Amino acid sequence: MRARDDAPMERRMIAAARRFLFFDPSSSSLLLCLLLSLLSANNGIVSAANAPLKFGINYGQIANNLPHPAQVSGLIRSLNVNRVKLYDADPAVLTAFAGTGVEFTISNGDLLNMSDAGNARAWVAQNVQPFLPDTRITCVILGNEVLSGTDAAAMQSLLPAMQAVHQALVDLGLDGQVNVSTSQSVNVLASSYPPSAGAFREEVVQYMRPLLDFLAEVGSPFLINAYPFFAYKASPGSVSLPYVLFEPNPGAHDPGTNLTYDNMLYAQIDAVYAAMEAMGHKDIAVRISETGWPSAGDADEVGATVQNAATYNGNLMKRVAAGQGTPLRPDVPVDVLVFALFNENMKHGQASERNYGLFYPNGTSVYDLGFDTASFSPSPRASGFSSSSKPTMQMSFPVGVVVLLAAFLL
Repeated sequence: MRARDDAPMERRMIAAARRFLFFDPSSSSLLLCLLLSLLSANNGIVSAANAPLKFGINYGQIANNLPHPAQVSGLIRSLNVNRVKLYDADPAVLTAFAGTGVEFTISNGDLLNMSDAGNARAWVAQNVQPFLPDTRITCVILGNEVLSGTDAAAMQSLLPAMQAVHQALVDLGLDGQVNVSTSQSVNVLASSYPPSAGAFREEVVQYMRPLLDFLAEVGSPFLINAYPFFAYKASPGSVSLPYVLFEPNPGAHDPGTNLTYDNMLYAQIDAVYAAMEAMGHKDIAVRISETGWPSAGDADEVGATVQNAATYNGNLMKRVAAGQGTPLRPDVPVDVLVFALFNENMKHGQASERNYGLFYPNGTSVYDLGFDTASFSPSPRASGFSSSSKPTMQMSFPVGVVVLLAAFLL
C-alpha cells in the first residue's frame, strides 16, 4: 500500500494476488491465540512493562483528524512498540519521540532530487543528523513501490538516489547508525508459486540486479510490501481464507523444495528469497515493510471485515512474537511492519484504503476485543486524545497485556 499515493492499491497488487490460489478448511479461535501469546518461553507471563514487541507499525498521516504526535508517542510507548515507519521525515513526529528509544524508518520519495549528491547531503543534514541520537533513526527508505509502477524516470533514479543518500550518511559519519533501502511491492515478482520458482519480472531485472548488489554491499535488507488480502479479494472462491489468515489448513506443498506452507505471507517472503537467489544473492535479508488487513471495505471488497482483520493481525503477531521463520529460512525470524497505526480518512480509492488502522484517530481500538472500558494513558507531554476518546485510565496488567497483544496487534 503506497501511503503517499492516492491510487488504489489494487492496481499495484492485483497481479500478485491472483498468483496465490489455494484451498480451504476451518479456522481457530483468536482468543486462544491471544492467550497463548501471553506465555513466555519459561511458562511465565510476559510483562507489558518490560517486553518490547518484536515488530513495528506504519504511521501514515493521510488524514485530517489525527492526534498530535506527542499523543501518538504516548500511545506507542504504552504498547511497548519499538519500531515505527514514516512515509516522510516529519520533524514534529521525530521530535515527539526523542528519548523514547523507538526506532524510526523515515522515507523520501523525491528520487530525482536525491540522485544529486549535494541535494542528498543537504537532506540528510536537515532531516536525519539533527535528530540523532535523541531519536533513533535507523533506516532511510528511498522510493515506495517504484519498480511496480510506470514512472521510468523514478525507476532510473532509484539506485542513484539510494547511493547518494548512503554516501551522505558516510560523509556525515552516520552510516553506522542508519542504513538505506527501498520498499517494493510483491508485484515485482513475475512468478511466485511455488515459492521456489520465484522470479522477478523481466522488465525490472535491469534495475533489480544492481539494486541487490548495492544492498548486499552496504548490508541493508530488501523491503517488501505484501498483502494476502488482495489474493482473497481477487478470487474468494478459490483462495483459502484460512490460508491467508494463518488459520489451520492443509497447506501448500512446494515440489521444488519439498517444503509445505501454511500461510501465504511466508510463501511470498520465500518467493522473494528465491528470486534474489536466482540473481546470485543469498546474502540479503527480506523484511516486510507493509502488511495488514482492512476492517471494512466497499460491498465488492470480499473479506474486509473486523473479524478477518483481527484474525490476520492477531495470528501474525503470535508468530512474530514466537520468533518464527519461514519454511525456507526457519532460523531467520520474520520481520514485520504492520499497516497501519490509524484509519486515514483522506486516502482515495475504495473504502478499504481508509480502514487498515488498528486505531481510530481518537485513540480507541478498531477491533472489539471485549475490553471496551480500557484505554491508554496519554503521553506526559500531552493532555490526552481528543474529547471524543474514552475516559483515560491506567490499564490493569491483564487488560494491558491483552490490549497490547490483541487490540494493537503489533
